[in-house]
Amino acid sequence: MIAVAGAGGPAGRAALLRLAEAGATVVGADNDPQRLSEAVDAARYAAGGATVTGDTVDLLDLQSTRDWATHIEKDFGRVDGLVHLVGGWRGSETFTKTSLDDWDFLEMLLVKTVQHTSLAFHEALQRSDRGRYVLISASGASRPTAGNAAYSAAKAAAEAWTLAMADFFRKAGGAEELTSAATILVVKALVHDAMRAERPNAKFAGFTDVKDLAEAIEGVWSKPAAEVNGNRLWLTEKP
Repeated sequence: MIAVAGAGGPAGRAALLRLAEAGATVVGADNDPQRLSEAVDAARYAAGGATVTGDTVDLLDLQSTRDWATHIEKDFGRVDGLVHLVGGWRGSETFTKTSLDDWDFLEMLLVKTVQHTSLAFHEALQRSDRGRYVLISASGASRPTAGNAAYSAAKAAAEAWTLAMADFFRKAGGAEELTSAATILVVKALVHDAMRAERPNAKFAGFTDVKDLAEAIEGVWSKPAAEVNGNRLWLTEKP
């Protein structure tokens, strides 16, 4: 059973479908009930009636997130993964014009939700024989640009938090018994069909298609925990 946080967006929809096609039972979460319902229905239909369900969860509330994790493990008997696809972006023309309101916004979406999902799910993931926590990050976390200070700092903080969870898995499992992992998939940015339709002449150089991201997410479970735990898996050129 794999949980997907931020399942209603384009990347979430692609991940729901790919994981369902791979035979996983998938539970998506989003704060927009209509968007979530559409994503779940699309995955069910495309994957031929696969077990895909959705829960409206406020991931900015730690107790609500803990309750979600508890009921998933109770209902399905295990949790083998949490894929974090909660996104958001705000930038500025220059470093000088950076607004700290942007930081407040991005800190909630990109950091708090990582903190809450990791704290809520880490014990269940450790109980699994193939638990995976998958964070989607951006290359800007490693090489921030002047206009992306808030975004890059939030992504870097989310990466550090995820790497700390990886250390928990390492210490809990031991070098020879590591079964659970926390890993980071790094992209420059994401692109999907609607974006291409809106900007048919754009090249989107270095961008990762959400379908390719979904393929990489599914592939995390085919790799040994020791290979992915605490590592950044690059889907774009390293800066």
